[in-house]
Amino acid sequence: MKKLLFVVLPLLLAFVVCAILIFLFSSNKPKGALQATSNLKSKVYLDGKLIGETPLCKCELKDMIAIGDHIIRLVPEKGSFEPFEQKITISSKVLSVINRNFADTGIANASLISLITIPDKQDAQVSVVSFPNGTQVYLDNNLVGQSPLLLKHITDSEHELKLSREGYKDIIVRIRTILGYKLEALVFLGIDPQIATASATLTSTPSSLLQDKIVILDTPTGFLRVREDAILGALEVGQVKPGEKYDLLDEKTGWYQIKLTNGQKGWISSQYAKKQP
Repeated sequence: MKKLLFVVLPLLLAFVVCAILIFLFSSNKPKGALQATSNLKSKVYLDGKLIGETPLCKCELKDMIAIGDHIIRLVPEKGSFEPFEQKITISSKVLSVINRNFADTGIANASLISLITIPDKQDAQVSVVSFPNGTQVYLDNNLVGQSPLLLKHITDSEHELKLSREGYKDIIVRIRTILGYKLEALVFLGIDPQIATASATLTSTPSSLLQDKIVILDTPTGFLRVREDAILGALEVGQVKPGEKYDLLDEKTGWYQIKLTNGQKGWISSQYAKKQP
């Protein structure tokens, strides 16, 4: 029996020590903070798991998020607004911020700010990607180019980022750049409600509509849903992909009606499409 104990006890002790080391190692894994806000109270899901409601801030050490890429999804508790879903990158010891203003299709806007480490620890960079692209970008009220855009050698301090495009509502985001990091700003512009209302009063003749084509733009999901009617929640009748072209049949505020290759007619959000003569 004593011989058995001499064999078993060291093994048990080694197992316990190993378990403690694994626990300590896993508990010290680098994490980052996450903040999510919206104009409508929304449930927040991370990688399919409910983590709370807006306004949400996983900023305490015990609540922080593991570093790496995640899928965040905001689902409004009221109304028929379509949920917002996007990939977000969490970096160690920094705060990633997402804000969504829910509204009618085409008018809604959102911004997502995250930090990514870069090799040059003495540089601070800002990357701007917008939907639609080709949007004018201002840094501290100075025009610095059009999106998509990468700015290098930015001062390590607070800045104001403004995106502006004709027919869309301006978006202003306060940012804080840090040496050794690239700040990535992903911005979704909403159509200016006044422009949308004005355009809704205009009518097009069938002949002019037939001359126009619709080009699908880049989307966060890599595809765009085609719906039976020009309302959120309408039956999905198909999907189209960025770069594809379709005949324009009709249009309403925030929507284009197109004809698919199989002859099916449907409506798509005009936020992710543009007309071509």
